[in-house]
Amino acid sequence: MEMLKTDSTSSRERGFSEFLKKRLPDGRCTVESFEVGDGTENLLFSWGKPEIFFCTHLDTVPPYFPPVHSGGVMRGRGACDAKGQIFSMYNACLALADEGQEGFALLLLAGEETGSFGAKNFRTVHPGGKYVIVGEPTDNCMVSASKGTKSYRVTIKGKSSHSGYPEYGLSAVELFVDFVNRLRLADLPSDPELGKTTYNIGMLESANPQNVLSESLSFRLYFRTTFASDGVVQSLMERLGDNSYIEIEPFGGDTPSRYVTLDGFDTKTVAFGSDAPQLTNFENRILCGPGSILAAHTLSEYVLMEDIEKATDNYVKMFRILKTGKRS
Repeated sequence: MEMLKTDSTSSRERGFSEFLKKRLPDGRCTVESFEVGDGTENLLFSWGKPEIFFCTHLDTVPPYFPPVHSGGVMRGRGACDAKGQIFSMYNACLALADEGQEGFALLLLAGEETGSFGAKNFRTVHPGGKYVIVGEPTDNCMVSASKGTKSYRVTIKGKSSHSGYPEYGLSAVELFVDFVNRLRLADLPSDPELGKTTYNIGMLESANPQNVLSESLSFRLYFRTTFASDGVVQSLMERLGDNSYIEIEPFGGDTPSRYVTLDGFDTKTVAFGSDAPQLTNFENRILCGPGSILAAHTLSEYVLMEDIEKATDNYVKMFRILKTGKRS
């Protein structure tokens, strides 16, 4: 409840990290702070010299709304993405410390929801370790593979004219319709492991009045790619941009990724992104956490407290398995 009462929507997570620096240390861990460069910070709580890192993110998507706890259900922004993960991982760390274990850490990263800026910064300033367990809402399943992402800003240039005389202009809106129709007809291969490639259009803007042809239209195009389609999408966008009316600016993204799974845990694939692909300073990456991705980013976001408890147990078990080196 303390965490969920703190607004940490993207770009506002500094207040949350300052709270956690005071609230989480248990007298047995060291605390390090790493400035990201945009006013936010990454936090690292270490018990001994860590080889196994529990990791999730500090920021949440807007808008903020406060928590409500009723009947074993915790509701509120960040309940399952990803303050529930912080709570589960922190309790796993305390349980391991109570056992006398060491060699683990809790890594909390800024800016995951807006481009994994915290993760990208951390890999440049810290050597990482042997294992990182990344917490995201995966229904407590270990993720075997995740889709990649590719983001583009597209600007379509037209020529304005009085809408009663469209022959004297060129509508950017009509050109946009043509662009989307070409996109729909693109043959993107299905992947046997990750399924279909999907895309979404957002931030669509054309400021023309209703009686004037649009001279400019812009939008963001966001793909969820697979092992089969990642390179195909890049080639497709190059073809779609081969037009004097269209400007395409790539904003990067992640490649589809595979992750370590362990015997004794349920597994599945996911279509969402995370910090995990950016944490290249770790030898092995695991993706697992409580809550449903279908509840994340919604105004009814929630997590079951029994799933929080299960996640804590899962993280303790993962540590024990990884420490012995017997992954299967």
